[in-house]
Amino acid sequence: MGRIAILSKTRSLEDLSALLDEARLQGKTIVHCHGVFDLLHVGHIRHLEEAKALGDVLIVTVTPDCYVNKGPHRPAFQQDLRIESIAALDAVDYVAVNRWETAENAIKILKPDIYVKGPDYGQGRPDLTGGLSKEEDAVESVGGRLEITNTVQYSSTSLLNRYVPLFPPDMNGWLGEFRDEYTSGEILDYLERLRELRVVVIGEAIIDEYVYCNALGKSSKEPILAMQFDSKEKHLGGSLAIANHLADFCGEVRLVTYLGTIHPHERFIRENLKPNVQPEFVMKSGSSTIVKRRFIEQYQFSKLFEVYEMNDAFLTPHEHAQLSEILAKELAHGDVAMVADFGHGLLSPEAIRMVESRARFLAVNTQINAANLGYHTISRYRKADYISIQEKEIRVDRRDPRGKLNPLVESLSRELQCPSVMVTQGNKGTLLYQQGQGFFESPSLATKVVDRVGAGDALFALTAPCVAMGVPADVVGFIGNLAGAQAVMTVGNSRALDRVQLLRSVESLLK
Repeated sequence: MGRIAILSKTRSLEDLSALLDEARLQGKTIVHCHGVFDLLHVGHIRHLEEAKALGDVLIVTVTPDCYVNKGPHRPAFQQDLRIESIAALDAVDYVAVNRWETAENAIKILKPDIYVKGPDYGQGRPDLTGGLSKEEDAVESVGGRLEITNTVQYSSTSLLNRYVPLFPPDMNGWLGEFRDEYTSGEILDYLERLRELRVVVIGEAIIDEYVYCNALGKSSKEPILAMQFDSKEKHLGGSLAIANHLADFCGEVRLVTYLGTIHPHERFIRENLKPNVQPEFVMKSGSSTIVKRRFIEQYQFSKLFEVYEMNDAFLTPHEHAQLSEILAKELAHGDVAMVADFGHGLLSPEAIRMVESRARFLAVNTQINAANLGYHTISRYRKADYISIQEKEIRVDRRDPRGKLNPLVESLSRELQCPSVMVTQGNKGTLLYQQGQGFFESPSLATKVVDRVGAGDALFALTAPCVAMGVPADVVGFIGNLAGAQAVMTVGNSRALDRVQLLRSVESLLK
């Protein structure tokens, strides 16, 4: 089939809707298939041929790149190539790119008589996302029906993992060993156990604001760069983001933080917290809720500078008393206390001692930033059950910029009586130390980095409850790096960790 003929098969959903109306008037049966088709193989070909045999006109819609949720390394082939491959098949009459994450809207536009899925969606197969039932409802709503093909089953994901490695050799080697040790079902079971936990998140609430600008050039009168404002967006950051990350995985999430009486942003915060996050706010007088405003040259997403809007003094005695009352109540209720300490005035030494003494399981993440560099380190704490910090943060705390990392981790573990210490190392992955078991290295799984802001928060959010539940150390590293990889694919904290996407990533990487 020539390239012109292939391209003539590619249409928009709206164009296809009109074409299919004409086909129906001629009494033709419309068949619709949908999928990623990341690596076209014989299973796909036979599936589409079997689907075409059910009717007269076969339409295939393809998931766009932005919605392929099979892991940070996918899709292997961009949507234009995937569409071209499908269009080259004789059995296929037309191909279109779906504009949504799922197929329901496309089904309602195309109104097929038969919607066809492959044998991996057959009877007895778990519908992890609930997507199949939604698609069946959609096709029945337009008068059609669902059919499942019985062709030979192959997996694009398994073939890609085995024959088209998408990661560097050392990472592929690690994943190969991990696949030999664990199945995706085992990892999903560990994640499912997190639903049992009641988690209390304690830490500063932060609004992350991104201000997008276009460069005009040097000012004519001063040695400064002139920018033209274009747009802005804001997200929940700090402890707010961590609580939202947890919401899809843990049954109950409580949040303890402060808001400023000046510009509290309370409505925005409440509207954007997940439904199962229950916040408790202390109102801090003479303060704004913390805003970290980043100015971005939007063409290349180059960060120019950052402005902090905050008052990082400790709470007044009255406010501290309110915080203590809230902490006493929530810590008595929670299974896991997760402290995200940004060093912006929420947790005084007295508050820290209270959390240390009352938490059933204490996970701590102290973050170094421009406002606290040099005096806010993990040694503010005397004990913890789990610590997660960056390599730079442990080196600042240990006053050792170049020494071997492992001895620093061991000394911190002894000093804080902490049996589990996670050190994040950017594109090198993570190092997890567990007393009595030693060190566990896990590689970074990120293949596309849009923005690193919030990656450590996402990793902390999932690894802390995993450690609390006794999940094996190498699994903790895998899950943490997968969470970090998902986080860096979006701008800041614009999107919380998604349970379905993470589960699909696990299945994809371990096939």
